[in-house]
Amino acid sequence: MASVEDSRSAAGTAGETGGQFATFFVDNLLFGVEVLRVQEVLRYQEMTSVPRAPDVIEGLINLRGQIVTAIDMRRRLGLAPRSEERSPMNMVVRSDDGAVSLLVDEIGDVLEVDDTAFEAAPENVDARIRDLTTGMYKLKDRLLLILDTRKAIDVSAAGAA
Repeated sequence: MASVEDSRSAAGTAGETGGQFATFFVDNLLFGVEVLRVQEVLRYQEMTSVPRAPDVIEGLINLRGQIVTAIDMRRRLGLAPRSEERSPMNMVVRSDDGAVSLLVDEIGDVLEVDDTAFEAAPENVDARIRDLTTGMYKLKDRLLLILDTRKAIDVSAAGAA
């Protein structure tokens, strides 16, 4: 079992385990991404489908001339599809290879958390969710799951779900 220190080093940077997180919801789960990794948040954008792409890729969006891959976080996490009447939101995050859009149900607030409250995700959290997080923070009324953006956007590991 990985220790909290192992989870922190897996985040890649010390900032991913404390400080400010931009939050979003996927199926009533609260996720956080380090604020410095977030490029922007957008309403749903029209997409161009990508033939033969992994199932988790919803399509491509044109963001002021920049082509950005959009990943459906519900599919990435193995959750039920979003209802037809609800359009997802785009949380555009920076990666080593450029910007990537995470399609989420709802955008939350920016939260500041204390580094000492960081914990590894417990074993009873679904493995697909646990694999895409570096750990969590216990908030007053819910858990804040810290998304490992590198793993979340690595669709080669996702296969054709």
